[in-house]
Amino acid sequence: MNAKLGRKTALIAAGLGIAVLLGWLVMSQGPLAPAKVTVAVPQQGPLVASTFGIGTVEARRGYALGPTVPSRVLRVLVDQGDAVKAGQVVAELDPVDLADRVIAGKLAVDRAASTIRAAEAQLAEARSRSHTATSTARRYTELRAQGFFSQEAAEAKTHEANAAKAGVDAAVAQVAAARHDHERAQADAAGIGKLRTQARLVSPVDGVVSARWVEPGTTVVAGQAVVQVIDPATLWVRARIDQAQAGGIRVGQPAEIVLRSDANRAYRGEVQRVDLVSDAVAEERIVNLGFAAPPQAISIGDLVEVTIRTAELASARTVPAAAVKRLDRKDGVWRVNAGRVTFQPVKIGMTSLDGRSQVLEGLDAGDEVVVHSERELRPDARVKVVSAIVRSAP
Repeated sequence: MNAKLGRKTALIAAGLGIAVLLGWLVMSQGPLAPAKVTVAVPQQGPLVASTFGIGTVEARRGYALGPTVPSRVLRVLVDQGDAVKAGQVVAELDPVDLADRVIAGKLAVDRAASTIRAAEAQLAEARSRSHTATSTARRYTELRAQGFFSQEAAEAKTHEANAAKAGVDAAVAQVAAARHDHERAQADAAGIGKLRTQARLVSPVDGVVSARWVEPGTTVVAGQAVVQVIDPATLWVRARIDQAQAGGIRVGQPAEIVLRSDANRAYRGEVQRVDLVSDAVAEERIVNLGFAAPPQAISIGDLVEVTIRTAELASARTVPAAAVKRLDRKDGVWRVNAGRVTFQPVKIGMTSLDGRSQVLEGLDAGDEVVVHSERELRPDARVKVVSAIVRSAP
């Protein structure tokens, strides 16, 4: 009987132990266990707000040099990378029909000059005819008064005088038209002559040849570029910035520029222009930045990373950006108090690239806020503060 009682007591004790163990597991390790969290307190100190973007090196001033008429390339005197001076000849062209057009222009001028001489001769003849007709009409009028001629004969001579005068007016107009045609022909010939000078392509600035697109013997059309010259002093960066981060960017703000080809060095620069037209598809704003001192080894098209300093505060209250959450359309943090959390709405200001957010309202200096949690938190949830959260492997 005592043996049976002892076994029963042992079983009861074991059952109680198992129940206690299960209860401990449920409360400490199961779904009812406090959520493990890491916490931080607000810090007071300087805060620098920056914006990051990706861009390419471009030339702000580039000159594509080409003919104004269809031409054949005779010589290209420069190659990519060559330094050139303003006024230096970089290529020579042979306009396809320029010689024929020059001859045609000269012939047009000569023909217009001949037309003027013919018109002037006709004018002289018309004036002579008008003078004779006017004298005859005057004489017939006088003789009619003496009764030697009829009224009809006198009027006929007057009509001839008037017609001769009209002929003079027409001849004068023909001379004026011939002179206008001569001036136009001279202007056309002068314009064709200028095309001969344009057969020599010259650099408009001191610069560097960035591209050579054609070779001698190639036929090019009007406006087609033969070479391109850039002004190396105008190299800048055309960067794309996320529109959500671009609101504070202003001309003159300092920036750091890092070339992909020289990732270990940062070059100083500044914002020189913020384009009025943004990329609506990519939701990016175009920002142009100049170098304080252009790098020596740089090429157009180099990829760069830019960091623009948009604001700087000497003293600001900040928390880790990861601590800021959004609940019910409000920004806030989970504040820890006596092992439980409450959602505390806060007003956020600037956020730095190193992950610090400025808290304008809602937190005191000693408040503990949750930075990371092993699971989603709810108001009044129990939490356990740990130094780090170890994620289990999937």
